[in-house]
Amino acid sequence: MKTQDFIALEEQYGAHNYHPLDVVIERAEGVWVYDVEGNRYLDCLSSYSAVNQGHVHPRILQAMLEQAKKVTLTSRAFRNDQLPLFYKELSEFSGYEMSIPMNSGAEAVETAIKLARKWAYRVKGVPRYQAEIITVSGNFHGRTTTIISFSTEPLYKEDFGPFTPGFVTVPYGDADALERAITPNTAAVSVEPIQGEAGVVMPPAGYLKRVSEICKRYNVLFIADEIQTGLCRTGKRFAFQHEDVRPDMVVIGKALSGGFYPVSAVLADRPIMGLFQPGEHGSTFGGNPLAAAIGRAALAVLRDEKLDERSAELGAYFLEQLQEIPSRHIKEVRGKGLFIGVELKPEAGGARRFCVELQKRGILAKETHEHVIRLAPPLVIDKETIDWALPRIREVLQMN
Repeated sequence: MKTQDFIALEEQYGAHNYHPLDVVIERAEGVWVYDVEGNRYLDCLSSYSAVNQGHVHPRILQAMLEQAKKVTLTSRAFRNDQLPLFYKELSEFSGYEMSIPMNSGAEAVETAIKLARKWAYRVKGVPRYQAEIITVSGNFHGRTTTIISFSTEPLYKEDFGPFTPGFVTVPYGDADALERAITPNTAAVSVEPIQGEAGVVMPPAGYLKRVSEICKRYNVLFIADEIQTGLCRTGKRFAFQHEDVRPDMVVIGKALSGGFYPVSAVLADRPIMGLFQPGEHGSTFGGNPLAAAIGRAALAVLRDEKLDERSAELGAYFLEQLQEIPSRHIKEVRGKGLFIGVELKPEAGGARRFCVELQKRGILAKETHEHVIRLAPPLVIDKETIDWALPRIREVLQMN
């Protein structure tokens, strides 16, 4: 079967809830993916930061295969030998005392919401069912009904109401507005340290530190959504570390499995995570032995290959080279580590046509919010590969 055959099948039998580039990937290794015709492409999306360790990392693959031969699912009705080790290694990697494993990032966000509300009622003393969580404009935390309730993107919300109450939205990057929005019923503030789906949007310097200070002053939990920015993507293990803050809860996913399996988690210390009691929250697949074994290997690769340092070094180089490209289309090039957005001027005609041209030159990137090209390759990329990509990117950005 050829590319168009697969596309025709997908269009006929699949829901049309995505608008992918017309490339049908058959296999992948490291930073490279191959389509059904055998063409090779540099992956500059990393499955939205899910394959920070590179595609089909042999160490994670081996852990998956070995565990799959033993036991894959026990449910949480019984204990398994992988989850306790995953808990321990996750705490050692993150510095948080406890965690709760889930599957998708959206599930982990929902978990954090529930935990913040319980903390508000049991610890802070907010009147029952009056807890509020402050979110920010441009946020993306997932697609569940509750999560889209506090999205500011009309496309994510139209036709899907009524919406879940209990959320207040303030402008991203505006700490003063956030402080003004706090009331005695405020349970938590939820923020992405860098907004990925909004177009790799960076907050002003010092913003996270201000958010942290405000939360402490008003006895409000600080939740950092690090699903896309965490696990070494921005040049540190977690993006909040760039401002030397420590949120009360951290939500992670995507690269927690290296792209092999849905694995997510919420991290917190015992005074918060210890509030959950048996039966209050759970997941049949969350924390299963296969997921735990994969998660352990994914963390080990991030740690042992020093992918935070690699992202910091190569990201700085990539960003600097991109910023030097003379192009009438470019409005701004921004990012941290290997998490880079090239924002185009409105008159450029949208980012998608540039992504299509990049595909023709062997580079896969994706438009984000119409005018931004996201460049976020797996963290195992090397300088030689970046140097291979740069003239191709430059050529596309300089086209008419």
